[in-house]
Amino acid sequence: MDLSNLQPAPGSVKKSKRIGRGEGSGKGGTSTRGHKGAKSRSGYSKKVGFEGGQMPLQRRVPKFGFKNINRKEYKAVNIEFLQLLAEKNNLTVIDQEVLLNAGLVNKNDLIKVLGNGTLTAKLEVKAHAFSKSAQAAIEAAQGTVVKL
Repeated sequence: MDLSNLQPAPGSVKKSKRIGRGEGSGKGGTSTRGHKGAKSRSGYSKKVGFEGGQMPLQRRVPKFGFKNINRKEYKAVNIEFLQLLAEKNNLTVIDQEVLLNAGLVNKNDLIKVLGNGTLTAKLEVKAHAFSKSAQAAIEAAQGTVVKL
């Protein structure tokens, strides 16, 4: 065994298709591109969204609406969940870390506390925003509201 009798594995090397090298090769003439049309020409590239000359979808469909770049997306947490967390873990302070550990929010979420449910525990709640009903319910239970 030496370098002179090394060969690639059978079937691993294919011959390249030699296009445009005369009629005798079987791949002359149109060079496997078919007859005429833009696709047979050199330098052809289809435009994005091109539909064969039909009016493209992005031009047929009307434009409407806009995206407000200043919009803030809040993750909603109801006071009933705060009550459940407080009872389950004997908490007096509920902040982003507690909600993160409970799996209710992600680390980059802005939190808004909403007033669905009832709250009996005296809690200090820290969040980015509060609905009026949630703030009233927390303060009615002698709790405090801290806006982050």
